Amino acid sequence: MKYDWILFDADETLFHFDAFKGMQLMFSRKGVEFTEDDFEHYQRVNKPLWVDYQDGKITASDLKHTRFIEWAEKLGTTTSELNSAFLEAMADICTLLPGAKELMEALHGKARLGIITNGFTELQAIRLERTGMTEFFDHIIISEEVGVAKPDAGIFDYAFQKMGLPCKTKVLMVGDNPHSDVLGGINFGIETCWLNSGQLSDIEGITPSYNVSSLYELKEILIA
Repeated sequence: MKYDWILFDADETLFHFDAFKGMQLMFSRKGVEFTEDDFEHYQRVNKPLWVDYQDGKITASDLKHTRFIEWAEKLGTTTSELNSAFLEAMADICTLLPGAKELMEALHGKARLGIITNGFTELQAIRLERTGMTEFFDHIIISEEVGVAKPDAGIFDYAFQKMGLPCKTKVLMVGDNPHSDVLGGINFGIETCWLNSGQLSDIEGITPSYNVSSLYELKEILIA
């Protein structure tokens, strides 16, 4: 095994993150029909907030509050309540990406595993538990708790401190986001794997160590 540590992103790297389905479930529990138009409108607010969060311009609590302001006013509730209800719904619909469990089982005992996620704390432990993945990971590093998000070097530095400062040449970062996961890893000086679902052939100026279309493909590379 070439690597001592393999670090994974969470959403769309290990776990499916179907936000529309999660929103539909959350609102159905409140007796509200949530349409594709509603979701498009929500995403027009939500997507730029995630960019600002990754750029360090806003905090996790800013993001969680701002994305639900309109709905909180409409339903006469708080953004905090809606955010918790959404994360609960996302936990309830959580499924693993194809090959995730098989990859973890193949790597278990051969390399130490960790997660670095920009996702929120409330969702992480419950998803790992429900999918039977808890036992595989030594560290779960969550941007909301660290105070900085990928691609900021600060979150990678925090992870490395927790990991006992391993040799950077022996660490691989795996993720679906070429900017936060791949460029973040490259800038920190570790090797990277882009889990590329095929939407883009390459990203200008970003060259991962590996470019794979599935976790099965990554398993073939790592367990060679």
